[in-house]
Amino acid sequence: MTPHFHSRHLAVVGGLGRLAGADLYSKLVKALALRGDTDRYRLTLEQHGYQRPCGHHAEPAAMDGRELYLYDTLDALAHADGVLLPCFMSHTCIDALQAEVRVPIVNVMGALARHIDDVGRPRRLGILCTRYVREQRLFERYFPDHALAYVSNDTHEHVVASAVYGERGLMAGHTDGAIDKLQRACAELLRQGAEVIIPGASEIAAVAHLLAQRGLPVVDTHQVYVDFALAHPEPHPARAFKLGIVGGIGPAATVDFMQKIVRHTAAERDQDHIRLIVDHNPQIPDRTANLVANGTDPTLALYSACKRLEANGASAVAMPCNTAHAYVERIQAGLATPIVNMLTETVRHIAAHCRGHDTVGLLATSGTIASRVYHDAARGSPFDVIVPDDAHQAEVTDAIYGSRGVKAGYTEGRCKGSLLAALAHLARRGASVVILGCTELPLVLPEHPAFDVAGKTVVLLDPTAILARRCVALAGVTNARAAGRPANGAAAMP
Repeated sequence: MTPHFHSRHLAVVGGLGRLAGADLYSKLVKALALRGDTDRYRLTLEQHGYQRPCGHHAEPAAMDGRELYLYDTLDALAHADGVLLPCFMSHTCIDALQAEVRVPIVNVMGALARHIDDVGRPRRLGILCTRYVREQRLFERYFPDHALAYVSNDTHEHVVASAVYGERGLMAGHTDGAIDKLQRACAELLRQGAEVIIPGASEIAAVAHLLAQRGLPVVDTHQVYVDFALAHPEPHPARAFKLGIVGGIGPAATVDFMQKIVRHTAAERDQDHIRLIVDHNPQIPDRTANLVANGTDPTLALYSACKRLEANGASAVAMPCNTAHAYVERIQAGLATPIVNMLTETVRHIAAHCRGHDTVGLLATSGTIASRVYHDAARGSPFDVIVPDDAHQAEVTDAIYGSRGVKAGYTEGRCKGSLLAALAHLARRGASVVILGCTELPLVLPEHPAFDVAGKTVVLLDPTAILARRCVALAGVTNARAAGRPANGAAAMP
């Protein structure tokens, strides 16, 4: 037997109203059978029930935690190609939901708007919906050019709400009496001049065919929704940029990097800043100890952090640790999300902003120097990279790892003196640009365009700041594209 391969996965959230969910799902199955597409689709009916605080026999007056239920349900359906949501109340917050979940939500209101256009754009639409949907002006948002008719408050309370939520109503599984009541409501809408009646509650949508059988011009909302979903596959929504940060390598450098992201973001309000997700794990094995002393290999821990960030929707990953970049090549091979390479960005920065400087000094951990990752990144560049001699490298190591070093929380005194001594050593050897190639070092010596040391002037470069500026630029381009605006600048993803 030849196996069938499903090309599209559609899911129906049925827990908000089991009868309505079952009706929509049934119509979806039948539509696929009629199209001969059954084998091309995988279908899921998610019937995890929503516990309504107001009970089943009262009309909901607010969302009452519905958004949280929907988030959990949609997150569980993240691998579907589209989700149908037969609940008009939920569509009042569809934009907020879509911003937080990865699965595309098929918009029932978009389906209805297209349907109404296709049937000749009737001038007046009658709407049968809950009080909450009416108060949220959901139909006004999608039908701004149409006159809308609603039943009176008295009819809504004693006829429509009773037909849906009453003890002998649709939610309780009864139809005969409920259909009679809904027919009375439809008659009132017709007297107001409604040419088409749209069920704006999923329970009413489930019995639209019964109302149509009585000669009423009622749209079968669920059928329209199904036909739209099959004819117009929802693209995965353009996502706002989310930066994943592998944190804890080291802890202070992680906080410093986040501060630089904020500092370099042009923002007038909180919402203008970049969304960050940080996996802060100081227990990741020491990178230098592995590279120079056969310590525990941190590759798996770094890879695991990157995979968690990727699973949480990171658009790109930043690792504010120079030494950790010795492992980037093997980690990146297993990721779909790009790691923004701090070392590559630093070399690009030197090429663009430090032209004419032919000797670049590197202050870094012994692990970074032993791995030669900066030398590899600078291969082919018009400058040479020099590192301290053994004695001055010992000064750098003490400034970073010593008992009064920066990893121990110090930024003045002995650690600064040791770092200045190594910097002066590089300057005397001809370095006119010096890379602060350990993310803790800028906590002691910030970047500077003209730093005087040993009677010479050098450019101090902070790779963490360069990485932060690059991530901000990437976010600007990605967010502009997501909003459908032209992107300023060419910040291609690495």
